[in-house]
Amino acid sequence: MSADRPPVDLTAGGAFVAAMGFEIAEASGTRVSGHVDVGPDHHTPWGVVHGGLYSAVIESAASVGASVAVQEHGQFAVGVNNNTDFVRSTTGGRLDVVAEPIQQGRTQQLWLVQLTRAEDGKLVARGQVRLQNVPLNGFAASPAPPGRG
Repeated sequence: MSADRPPVDLTAGGAFVAAMGFEIAEASGTRVSGHVDVGPDHHTPWGVVHGGLYSAVIESAASVGASVAVQEHGQFAVGVNNNTDFVRSTTGGRLDVVAEPIQQGRTQQLWLVQLTRAEDGKLVARGQVRLQNVPLNGFAASPAPPGRG
């Protein structure tokens, strides 16, 4: 990392992550966990949580973990593909989030993220996110890296 640029606190997740209500409890290069409390503010017009929220939480969790994994190499990770499966709908409550890498390479990483209902552990959504490791050079320090996730 450049000596003239302070390190980015990737464990905070950034303003977008905070706006959607995703709270990160643990963030390392091999695991990210936390939760999101969902309710009417996240609903579609039909009264269920919008699938876009699930996709965004999944990409955010994977991006934080993948970026922590390469931060010491002066890099961060950006999502290049997000495949999210919506397993069951929900109207509200706490969803636990767990993200772990499937593969971590020199240029790319693949992460699996699962969202489960805190009340009964049932899977609500799961996603795989492929991320590209990119250099921090040329990017200004900010609460969250620019680009996707």
